[in-house]
Order: sequence, then structure tokens, then C-alpha cells
Amino acid sequence: MSFRVLGLDPSQFHGLAGLSDDDLARAGARRYVVDTKPGFPDRIEVRDLDVGETAILLNYEHQPARTPYRSRHAIFVREGADRALDVINLLPEALRIRLISLRAFDASGEMIDADLAEGEALAPLIERFLANPDVAYLHAHYAKYGCYAARIERA
Repeated sequence: MSFRVLGLDPSQFHGLAGLSDDDLARAGARRYVVDTKPGFPDRIEVRDLDVGETAILLNYEHQPARTPYRSRHAIFVREGADRALDVINLLPEALRIRLISLRAFDASGEMIDADLAEGEALAPLIERFLANPDVAYLHAHYAKYGCYAARIERA
């Protein structure tokens, strides 16, 4: 089964680019100059940022459904990113190199399945979850810190 991996829409973060550190702090965010790779996985381009790039750490509501699974957590976005990842049947390296908590949701935002996978085991798990007609979409989370990574849908 074909699947599509989607990064976050960059337009929702444009107001953060170029803010002073004090203004970011007032917004509950922080700027980091990337000093290690891997280590700062961007959620727009779904890639680990290169050393020297600038990341903004902020709290983001990735699961807005009015269910007990409504959720928000910390994410990194590359300062100035303007193009979201949108690929079919490809797993970005940032997902392949980490243990992923994959969560399957129905159309109302209720979680109906979840499992862990890493590396080459991730694509078969995605395909198994999407084979269930009750699954509307998947969320990938970096299992170690629990942070949202990307949305996955049927292609």
C-alpha cells in the first residue's frame, strides 16, 4: 500500500523567524544553533538539521482532535523553512534512524492502534496500519523523547 509522509505547513511558523531571543521566550519558544547532527530533527522538512543551521524549539499542538488523545509537545522547526516535506513511499532518514512510536487514528481522532518500529521495520508497520479501513491517518513520534515527527496518510 502506498503511503505519504507529510511535514508541517511552514506558514504557521513564519512569525517566529527573525524574532529576538526575548520575543521567542515570551512566545514560549527558544532558538538553537545546531551543534550536532543528528540531534535537531526539523518537523517541516522532516530532516536532521545541519550543524550551523538555526532551529526554533516550540510547543505545538499536533493532535487537535477533541478526544482524550488531543496532544501537544515540543518540536524543532528550522528557522526560515518554507517548504514542507511531501513524499510518497519514502521514509526520510530522520525517521529511519530513530525508534518510532507509530500511532493510528480514526477519522474522529481516536487512537485505534499503536506500535514501535525502527529502520526497515517501519514501512511494513505503516502499510499494516493503513490496510485497516478504520485508520484515517498515522502520527509518527520520536519514541525516546515522545515528540511528534510527521503525519503519514494513504497516498
